[in-house]
Amino acid sequence: MLTATYTLVALSVEQASIRMGLLSLQKYVHANLVQPQSITLGQLEYAFDTLNRLYQACRWRKSEIYLIPAIRLATERADRLLDELGTLNASAADMLHGLRLRLGSMGTHTEECVEKICNSIDACCSTLLTRLEKEESELFAMARSVIGCESWFSMANQFLRHDEKEVEARRSKASVSELPLAPRLSLSNRSDAAVGVESNWPFPLQAAGE
Repeated sequence: MLTATYTLVALSVEQASIRMGLLSLQKYVHANLVQPQSITLGQLEYAFDTLNRLYQACRWRKSEIYLIPAIRLATERADRLLDELGTLNASAADMLHGLRLRLGSMGTHTEECVEKICNSIDACCSTLLTRLEKEESELFAMARSVIGCESWFSMANQFLRHDEKEVEARRSKASVSELPLAPRLSLSNRSDAAVGVESNWPFPLQAAGE
């Protein structure tokens, strides 16, 4: 079962990267809650954007795209666990949606409002961390026992193709970022030429007041 071991190690590495980002975000929020009156709206928006990127990264993990469908296909024994994981994900999504609405309608920058937002960000991180932990401790063990050798081999090949596509995408973005700066664009055509480049994991977290 070397293929299964390789595949699960690859998934654990992916999990560790996201876990590090979530723990760093929690540390950032806890540090700023000591003096909520000093937190700016920009810092709250930064924390929310970081959380949103982490949530999206959770959604596009190899576990979600390849492993969970393979387990569903292999057995019904995992249905209850998969339902629990789905509930955790839905809970995090609801928290994220609530945070987006709260930040969008934030009329006054009060300590109480700041504390509620920070506590919601912390709770969302904890929910995602709980899901990652349940996957590592329960889902991966079940996967090893119910998925057959051929499916593991197929999944390993899918992982390799997935990684190759990601490397190619990063190269394309790097090539675009190295192009000479174009003349300043007018407002009429600026949106058509703008190109965004995503940050690498884990996200660097700025301290309050920086």
